[in-house]
Amino acid sequence: MALTDKQLKALKPGDKKYTVTDQLGLMVEVRPNGGKYWTYRFRLNGKRVDMALGVYPTVTLKAARERRDDARKLVERGIDPRAARKAEREAQRNIAANTFEALAREWYELKHPEWSESHQQRTIRNLEHDLFPTIGRIPTSEIVPMNVLEALKKAEKRGITPATLQKIKQTAAQVFRYGITTGRCQHNPAGDLNDAIAAHQTKHHAALTTPQDVGRLMAAIDGYHGTPTVIAALKLSALWFCRPGELRHLKWGEINYSEKRIELGEGKAHDAHIIPLSKQALAILEELHYLNGASEYVFPSARSRKRPMSENAVRVALRNLGYEKTAMTAHGFRAMARTLLDEALGYRLEWIEHQLAHNVRDPLGRAYNRTKHLEQRREMMQRWADYLDELKTAALSDNVVSANFRAKEA
Repeated sequence: MALTDKQLKALKPGDKKYTVTDQLGLMVEVRPNGGKYWTYRFRLNGKRVDMALGVYPTVTLKAARERRDDARKLVERGIDPRAARKAEREAQRNIAANTFEALAREWYELKHPEWSESHQQRTIRNLEHDLFPTIGRIPTSEIVPMNVLEALKKAEKRGITPATLQKIKQTAAQVFRYGITTGRCQHNPAGDLNDAIAAHQTKHHAALTTPQDVGRLMAAIDGYHGTPTVIAALKLSALWFCRPGELRHLKWGEINYSEKRIELGEGKAHDAHIIPLSKQALAILEELHYLNGASEYVFPSARSRKRPMSENAVRVALRNLGYEKTAMTAHGFRAMARTLLDEALGYRLEWIEHQLAHNVRDPLGRAYNRTKHLEQRREMMQRWADYLDELKTAALSDNVVSANFRAKEA
């Protein structure tokens, strides 16, 4: 006889569990704790099998009968509905593990330790604000270029710049490339959108690139009335011409005094970026250690010694010195050094590019180890420091040196 909701609600627990039958193999088991558990009993290959269907009232009488009917259809075809349910759950888990968001978060966790703090923040913002809402829940195997384009168009409507739009697309493309490498994707749908969004015109960072202008800059820095930490950051930005984020996040533990060099990249031979230290740089670091040695950072924040200096510190100092963003930027020290090391001091571009931590490739297209040409770069960095002093001295005497000091050929 078929059960009713009224009868189900009236079932009371006993000292032992007992079952009440509905129809077509459906029954409810009442346990001493008051729980009421649905079971579908059937025979398959001559054996009696019980299959759990859920707990009443979370699974209603109607829902339990629907689950029983679905299971009966499989039994009639000789299929064990328990195995079918297990396979479906496994498939759902695989889909959940291979959505764009799952893949992207796995990629981010793997890659973000290699990035600057600002790049980490920008990347996770691109993912969470602009990509996940549209394609985050779609399995990567099902994503087509139109899905990615939809996400980019939504971001574009928010009024972001073409440069930011390109970065969002690049982030998506990197995730898909990771998916291809790990066997979760067959193709890169973001790679097919180069002509579908506005092209970004690269804007180079403003920099001073003539000996006269650089000499005046170094003289201005020498007379700057800022904090000792910011003054040192300005001087070392010129001496090292590393990326601004690398300078701000530099830790005392990354300075190898016995080898007179900075070692960025946690000792990884291929990825390491080494900055040979000139006599001038070592003198500045000695003074800085007296001031900031209690912090793990060479350039700690003025507000907390547990954090690095603000990314705006050098920029603001340059503005205070009278250099607008159209004339000189924190990143501009790199272009400044690259130009003068080549055009004024005559050093080989390969050495300069290595010191800039750019990817330099051999004739076969393989990336050179970043520790290459260390001895030549050590001499180059000392000559660069001496040259900056010469330019500063000439600027102070209003007689800037602009001769071409050729480096010796290796």
